[in-house]
Amino acid sequence: MKLTRTVPKWTGRRGTLGLPAPALPRCDRKKECSKKTKTDDGENVSPDVPSLAQENSEKGEFHKLADAKIFLSDCLACDSCVTAEEGAQLSQQNAKDFFRVLNLNKKCDTSEHKVLVVSVCPQSLPYFAAKLNLSVTDASRRLCGFLKSLGVHYVFDMAIAADFSILESQKEFVRRYHQHSDEQRALPMLTSACPGWVRYAERVLGHPVTPHLCTAKSPQQVMGSLVKDYFAKQQNLPPEKIFHVVVAPCYDKKLEALQEGFSTALPGAQGTDCVLTSGEITQMMEQSDLSVKDAAVDTLFRDAKEAVVRRHDGTGSDGHLAHVFRHAAKELFNEHVEEITYCALRNKDFQEVTLEKNGEVLLRFAAAYGFRNVQNLVLKLRKGKFPYHFVEVLACPGGCLNGRGQAQTEHGHTDKFVLRQMEGIYADIPVQPPESSAHVQELYQEWLEGTDSLKAQEALHTSYQSPERCTAALDMKW
Repeated sequence: MKLTRTVPKWTGRRGTLGLPAPALPRCDRKKECSKKTKTDDGENVSPDVPSLAQENSEKGEFHKLADAKIFLSDCLACDSCVTAEEGAQLSQQNAKDFFRVLNLNKKCDTSEHKVLVVSVCPQSLPYFAAKLNLSVTDASRRLCGFLKSLGVHYVFDMAIAADFSILESQKEFVRRYHQHSDEQRALPMLTSACPGWVRYAERVLGHPVTPHLCTAKSPQQVMGSLVKDYFAKQQNLPPEKIFHVVVAPCYDKKLEALQEGFSTALPGAQGTDCVLTSGEITQMMEQSDLSVKDAAVDTLFRDAKEAVVRRHDGTGSDGHLAHVFRHAAKELFNEHVEEITYCALRNKDFQEVTLEKNGEVLLRFAAAYGFRNVQNLVLKLRKGKFPYHFVEVLACPGGCLNGRGQAQTEHGHTDKFVLRQMEGIYADIPVQPPESSAHVQELYQEWLEGTDSLKAQEALHTSYQSPERCTAALDMKW
């Protein structure tokens, strides 16, 4: 596969506070970023990948995908943060690599076979429900049945990985709150679940932003550790015998997978081998002529039945803000918070939540979605006039449900009708606080040897790198 690299031209601009304004991509839909992955008739389908439907009078099992492109406006991680080597690796983050493993498993030499595991993000399920006109539970079973008809062995829900990410974020915020002082600026804490935002912070912003990123791994990173470590040991398999695919709502999850090592003991080993967007999977389903039977979603636990579809308390995200806010209110001020009241400030994607007592603001949290809001956030942080203890930062306006890998029209715009359907479906999914999961507590003890063990630190936390030079990138015009 060829990787087409089109480098956009950037022009300098000064920020309103006299500082260089953070970079925002020029939203030219015809301008493609270096993360473009294009599937052409002649180069994306190998001879051993047949078709799901009739193609040139031939029938088979797999169908080549139509052109799949990633645009600057599809993500927050701009051209400047993708190296040539990463660009080459990104060219493999597509259905062709998935089909390659499926075909490999059909060969007689079983020594070359791999166990295929697919993990589905909670924010992808409402999209499948809307597209298939099914309840979210039935859509989950239909998706699972389709994947298994292709040859996938296990299909998992990623909600349990989000449990770990949220629980670790909660503990880290309380620790940072106690450590914060004029000498040690531990706050604000900025979430780390969105790979587009984290990538931009690391590769472009650097200091003073990266020290404020939460070190808790994202749900996708945690799921990589669960599959390649915990699940692999359950199955008596070496990690390299498992091919782990994540179904996600956005393209930046593909970038995240490139640096997603699951263990420091095995440097270079990836927790996720391939990321496919919800839209890519839907396209496969539409092109398929396979007979599909609904199947129950698998669980990581031998004594458990089908995993129940659930979500966390967030309108379009994994709910870090709501859960961390409640936990901090209880742990720091012994205040029990049931209903959280969001106050929209600049726009609906910049909202504030406060905890007040006797007229004093004890906690001030915010949610900043979309890069226009992220830009304002960073300017305030650089200026030293930042009023928040915690901010949930997401690259996509509206949050993860509006990821550019789903609910898009053929012209690359948000399908507002489908998005409204998804928002209603997602809101109706039962909320389960991560603290209430007995399986999470079981994993802390059985897999991680305790909540505060070295193994838990390694499996559930990460570190960040700051760019050597980021001044030029900060002068880029959006």
